[in-house]
Amino acid sequence: MSAMQCALVVDDLPAVRAGFVELLRENYPGVLVFEAGRMADAMQILQREPVDLLLVDLGLPDANGLELIRTLTETRPQARSVVVTIFDDDDHLFPALQAGAFGYLLKDRPKIELRAQLRRIQDGEPPLSPSIARRMVQHFTHLHRTLAAPSLNVPQEEQIALTERESEVLQLVGKGYTLPEIAVQLGLSRHTVADYVKQIYRKLNISSRAEAALEAVRRGLVR
Repeated sequence: MSAMQCALVVDDLPAVRAGFVELLRENYPGVLVFEAGRMADAMQILQREPVDLLLVDLGLPDANGLELIRTLTETRPQARSVVVTIFDDDDHLFPALQAGAFGYLLKDRPKIELRAQLRRIQDGEPPLSPSIARRMVQHFTHLHRTLAAPSLNVPQEEQIALTERESEVLQLVGKGYTLPEIAVQLGLSRHTVADYVKQIYRKLNISSRAEAALEAVRRGLVR
């Protein structure tokens, strides 16, 4: 993602909007941030402003936030949409991802965690609250086992080799840990871990944490 220039925060609670506006300005100095409490107002902003990042609640007074995500995805494919919500269940998570959401954050998480998650966007990493990342891993684990069950006797295609360190990093990514958390566990710098993640993504021809989680399951690194 290129340098962020314009963001839009959509939530019907002014205090919540103010909190995320503050976090964006802390992470991205100079970014122009717009606010809206309703779908109709947010749509007008999207029509006239070159929004790079949308932070949107799902439960708006006049509509479902998914409509805003779909609109931004269709009109500005290079932009990012991130859900900020209190809902951590599958019925809200997966429709949001299908609509084009790049990330999914629980807004009742500590401010320091939300700040760190939002900072990842500039590196092209989806911001996911830890419990959401774990839920995605569980989903893909179940999906993998379901798909693999009928063909247990079919030889697996040859796996692309990873180094021992790359496998360690992939395992922790698959378990839903953030880059700073992985860095602490492995005794590495955050930038070194980021380099490992990029190398893993390049080797495996993947581009998201969801795909990485599925690959970790496929390799038996996460059970």
